[in-house]
Amino acid sequence: MIVLGIETSCDETAAAIVADNRSILGNVIYSQLDEHRVFGGVVPEIAARAHLDILEDVIRRTLAEAGTDVGDLDGIAATAGPGLIGGVIVGAMTAKAMAATRNLPFVAVNHLEGHALTARLTDDVAFPYLMLLVSGGHCQFLAVTAPGRYELMGGTVDDAVGEAFDKSAKMMGLGFPGGPAVETAARLGDAKRFSFPRPMKGRPGCDMSFSGLKTSVRQAILDLPGDSLSEADAADIAASFQAAVADVLADRCVHAIAAFDEKYPGGKTFVIAGGVAANSALREKLTSLCALLGFRCVAPPPALCTDNGAMIAWAGIERLRLGLTDGLDFAPRPRWPLAELQGVST
Repeated sequence: MIVLGIETSCDETAAAIVADNRSILGNVIYSQLDEHRVFGGVVPEIAARAHLDILEDVIRRTLAEAGTDVGDLDGIAATAGPGLIGGVIVGAMTAKAMAATRNLPFVAVNHLEGHALTARLTDDVAFPYLMLLVSGGHCQFLAVTAPGRYELMGGTVDDAVGEAFDKSAKMMGLGFPGGPAVETAARLGDAKRFSFPRPMKGRPGCDMSFSGLKTSVRQAILDLPGDSLSEADAADIAASFQAAVADVLADRCVHAIAAFDEKYPGGKTFVIAGGVAANSALREKLTSLCALLGFRCVAPPPALCTDNGAMIAWAGIERLRLGLTDGLDFAPRPRWPLAELQGVST
């Protein structure tokens, strides 16, 4: 089985062709960073127009890289939500048109499920497993037992980790996107200079909170002398902020792993997914923690943590294997909780 996956939920225009033997035959990503950098964040209208302008070329390049034609495909999958609705519509409608003209099955993929199943593409992880999904808009612990079957075990009560990274980076003048900028600056900083809070650390359960940490970063910047932040100050704040995030996630992971292990004693794998999972400091911290707790820690390669077409194609393969397809009347969704997926178990 060979499937084309299309991803346009935010500011990456991406397409990939993946085979059911876990081979990525073609994978093209066009990043819109230059279009949005001047605004310090993603502008939905600009993102949608960029997707519309570039998607056809991205698909052509993907087919050429894979050495395939549309006629060789067994299905077409596209992100149909959640995400910036303008971009989601561009990708979903393109996929529907291709599926209709070639009489191919269409799969409307939940973007979060794409992240959730990536570890099965890269590392052949078996069900069940515990996943920490960390991205710009989502931060949650999920027990993953099958495609379309997710149990929410804990999540953020306010901001997502990725949002905290982005907004803290903006306050420090590190630029956009914030996650990589903070990680780069933190390598040169002193993580002990600023004593930032560890929200919810030590509390029962595995819920998280990051708004207070973000506020503490702002206050630390305001308390510094002078009218501008020096590179050394920014590096120290970045390192201290990143260390606080890592400590919070590690503490919450201990609780999540304990709860998961009690309910699913046969599953000994912990997966980190989403854009923030590309952060090497967080990966190292959680990998070491899992080793102590007797769990295998899996994080996809950084290029497959951020938004990409390969994860959408693979999610399409997983659903097609179960006979799950979608009609061409499927309506793209700006919000689409995993709990609403077909076959969900709660």
